[in-house]
Formats: sequence, C-alpha cells, structure tokens
Amino acid sequence: MKNRLKILRAERDWNQSDLAAQLGISRQSVNAIETGKYDPSLPLAFRIADLFGLRIEDIFLRD
Repeated sequence: MKNRLKILRAERDWNQSDLAAQLGISRQSVNAIETGKYDPSLPLAFRIADLFGLRIEDIFLRD
C-alpha cells in the first residue's frame, strides 16, 4: 500500500526513531511501512492518522 508517511514525517523534521517513539513501535516498523513492505494494522493506522491530524485515507493510498 502506498502512503505519504515519509513526507508527513519530513514536514515535521522527525526522523524514523522520533515517529516510532510517538507511536510505540520500532524504527524498523516505521521504515517497513514507509517503503510499503508492511501494511499497518487498523489500530496503528488510526494512531498514525490521529498523530498527524489527518484521516487514514489522507495518509494511505490505494495502489
């Protein structure tokens, strides 16, 4: 699944570790989500959306 996570993170000057700490996941998980190697669970997708103040559909895009 494509996503805008890397762009959104960069706009806030966060590195992957910063984002991971805020979400309670590993930096490796953030990397895997950003590169499309891993699709987050629905609860994690909601946490990500809440953190950025966006809807899930604004972050995660259909292929």
